[in-house]
Amino acid sequence: MTSSTTGRDQRRGGGSGVVHGSNLPQALHSAAREARRGLDAVSAAVYLVDEGEGTLRLALADGSAPSFFTLPGRMTLDMPSATARAWATGKAAVLIDPDPAGPDQKHVLPYPYIALSVPVATDDRRFGALTVLRVETAGVFRPEEMQRLEDVGRGLAAVLAHLVDDGAGVEAGPVPMLVPAEEEVDTSVCTPGWGVPDVPGSSGTSMMFPLRRLSELLNRATTMDDVVAAAQYCLMSPLRADALVLVSAREGRLWVLGHSGDSAELARRLHGAGVDDQTPAAAAFRGRALYLTGERTSVLDATSAGERSEAYLPLRSDGRFVDLPVAVRSPVVAVCGLAFSGPRQFPSEERVLLGMMAGLIGAAVERVELIAEQREAAQLLQRFLLPARLPDLSRLVTTARYRPADVGSKVGGDWFDVFRVADDRAVLVIGDVEGHAVESAAVMGQVRTAMASYATEGHRPAAMIDRTGRVLAALGTALTVTCCVVALDTLDGTAEVALAGHPVPLVRRRDGHIDALDAPANVPLGVPMAQPFEAREHTLEPGSVLMLYTNGLVSSRSASPEACARDLLGSTDAAPAPHLEDLAERIVSEVVTPQQRRDDAALLLARYEGAGQHQNEPRAAGMHIQRRDLRGVRSARAFVHDQLGSWGLDDMSDVVELAASEIVTNALIHAGSDVDLRLRIFEDHVRLEVRDSDTNPPIPSPLSLTEAEAPEAEHGRGMLIVESLADEWTSYPNGQGKTVALKLVIPEGAAPGG
Repeated sequence: MTSSTTGRDQRRGGGSGVVHGSNLPQALHSAAREARRGLDAVSAAVYLVDEGEGTLRLALADGSAPSFFTLPGRMTLDMPSATARAWATGKAAVLIDPDPAGPDQKHVLPYPYIALSVPVATDDRRFGALTVLRVETAGVFRPEEMQRLEDVGRGLAAVLAHLVDDGAGVEAGPVPMLVPAEEEVDTSVCTPGWGVPDVPGSSGTSMMFPLRRLSELLNRATTMDDVVAAAQYCLMSPLRADALVLVSAREGRLWVLGHSGDSAELARRLHGAGVDDQTPAAAAFRGRALYLTGERTSVLDATSAGERSEAYLPLRSDGRFVDLPVAVRSPVVAVCGLAFSGPRQFPSEERVLLGMMAGLIGAAVERVELIAEQREAAQLLQRFLLPARLPDLSRLVTTARYRPADVGSKVGGDWFDVFRVADDRAVLVIGDVEGHAVESAAVMGQVRTAMASYATEGHRPAAMIDRTGRVLAALGTALTVTCCVVALDTLDGTAEVALAGHPVPLVRRRDGHIDALDAPANVPLGVPMAQPFEAREHTLEPGSVLMLYTNGLVSSRSASPEACARDLLGSTDAAPAPHLEDLAERIVSEVVTPQQRRDDAALLLARYEGAGQHQNEPRAAGMHIQRRDLRGVRSARAFVHDQLGSWGLDDMSDVVELAASEIVTNALIHAGSDVDLRLRIFEDHVRLEVRDSDTNPPIPSPLSLTEAEAPEAEHGRGMLIVESLADEWTSYPNGQGKTVALKLVIPEGAAPGG
């Protein structure tokens, strides 16, 4: 601050604004209390300049909660606020709304206080500014009121100059001093429904509880559902709102992020609406909160639902009180819409509370969306590193499952592969790269590529592992890799097994007995090994089911991995093995929940049909549909019709075509990805599989839904048709999204031919 000499006999007060105080806190409080009382204000604050920092810092605020919580703790000297302008110009200044409402808009102001600031300065010293807040219903400040506040400001400056001359420091502390209003505060500013009626201070103080609780819950929020739940509990319920909707703006349209309460109508109205439309939600994205009291008097209000009042709050990423026009505003990341039954006037203190809550929610929404983007990117990387589909093999039926670990946005290193290296030979691989990071996924991709190359070249399992280990050493990574390779001759059932520190594969024999296909354990890839890798041969009988898995499938169980895997594969009885897909689903369903799983898990199952079993071998055919291919559904129906006709199953064509069209339509619309369709014909049934990149399972939706349930289930209508057509159907993740599979029994007398 400026510190030139001034006379000690200068008056301590100017006009009627008498200020007393023998120390800094007393002087600041005396001035703030005098200003608040004299101008019928709800709060008064003193800002002191910090010239070293180039800011005005809040030193003391006197008044009622939540009004003084809207005052910034510090502001730059050039900020477009009444406080900064009063300090800079040496004259009284009022708060200017940088984004005033149009003349046809009858909604109330977003910031419910009128602010007046005056400089705290003598003829040759500038200390800061004195600011008062008054509710909007009190009207504009009259000239005589401005003069009175200027007198208080001059009186405070004289006292501060006297303190400086006495050697006292005049600067704001690290934390502002807050003084709650006394009992003579006008109780008319209390908001109905909060605190004890007619008890001064109870209303505003009660409002601080949901605000603090909201802050605690949002700090722990990791998903948009968490954010919506916190807003429902701390914002929607305390304000007795009927509905709450969070919307974002992307590609020129509004999209619902989440909603709560009786929100179906509001969500439908907002979802997909244009950002440039003349609607309250779209206007809020331009940075101004709108409070619609239920009166239809403007273009913006025309979309409101009758006597329903609504509020639309812009949510910004900086966490600030969004409607205080004193700071450079960050972009609006989302809008929170609230709906109330009947007209509502939105009292001043409630608008302040909503503004502060909007700041907290905005910061949480941006953080959660960033987490979701990171998770989506990690999942996309993982999907591209895993095989899109397993090949159709003669005399060998395969299926696989992948479950990610509960490690947020990180990716794991588990993978699986099946290679056809000749008409009568297949190679099965499963592996696990150490860690959960991008490096783990990158190493996995390189190791998988090396394995594929060596398998295609015709190397045996031990040589594949040995050569891949050399590739890993050349990469210079410190990560280790375990893997299991099984080469199977489908003519005679010879299975050659090689391990690199990985769990041994298991086999379920035709008679129900479960054995381990033992092989030398060797060491993981990346660990120096003096001796060459070794393998061991086994023989599989037709009907055997082979199980390869990673440690994540059984690592949370107390028993040994092999014992757990035996447990999962089934009991030792002579009952026929379950269908491969059903067996895979049962195995992964018995794994602990994702919240308890700390490692990703992969499973690869293969059923060896054996030579000479051609009449029981499944025949398969598939097609690929590009994303957004509007003719994809018609092509899928034609493919099913032609393929079933070639197999002599024309009578089943209508049913399978209908089921295929419904699932493919669902995938093209809601997954937004490429779609793979595959038909498999077995001795007694046809299996239809549709794959897409969306991991969310399709859920058949009831034909009768409540309004709150309807927006969540619009895509499930077609699955009701599928459910009625199929003898059995299931949905399961496939490493790159999900597969929807249907089983349709072949009618008696319609034996497949072709």
